[in-house]
Amino acid sequence: MNFLWIFLLLIIQRLAELALAARNRKRALARGGIESAPETYNRFVWLHGLFLASLLLESYPWRLPLDALSWFCLSAFGLLQLLRYWCISSLGEQWNTRIIVIPGAPLSRRGPYRFMRHPNYLVVTLELAVIPLLARAPFTLIVFSFANLVLLRQRIRLEEEALQEDVLLSEESAKKRSGAV
Repeated sequence: MNFLWIFLLLIIQRLAELALAARNRKRALARGGIESAPETYNRFVWLHGLFLASLLLESYPWRLPLDALSWFCLSAFGLLQLLRYWCISSLGEQWNTRIIVIPGAPLSRRGPYRFMRHPNYLVVTLELAVIPLLARAPFTLIVFSFANLVLLRQRIRLEEEALQEDVLLSEESAKKRSGAV
């Protein structure tokens, strides 16, 4: 089996997601959305770009054995894609690759967000392990899994702060409207 087909699928998928995220970003900003920590976005762009480059280089000559590990990884990858698109469809226009909060908009509790706060981040974390494992790329697996966890830790903290700030502003606004301030 040739890994290049899976790699090309990843590239097409990521480009389509970036286009969707850009469209959703424009819509969110038009609805009064506030982007938090935009300077951190490029770190993720670099991380994922370098991940793909490292994966391509380390997995050369791109031949995958059809063994139990490959079938396990392909199955896991397929399930992760189902979960990824469940996350994206559950958030709808609120799904984005950036931290954007629309003031007063409720948090999504649909789909996998009923069960956990950041399922999309779990998908990405697992993908950064499963894909290099499939490609027999141990360097890529270790380095980028660790780097992703470091960046995600910061990202989740910043996202939670932005959401908490929105809650506080909404509560303050409600108090002012009711004359309770």
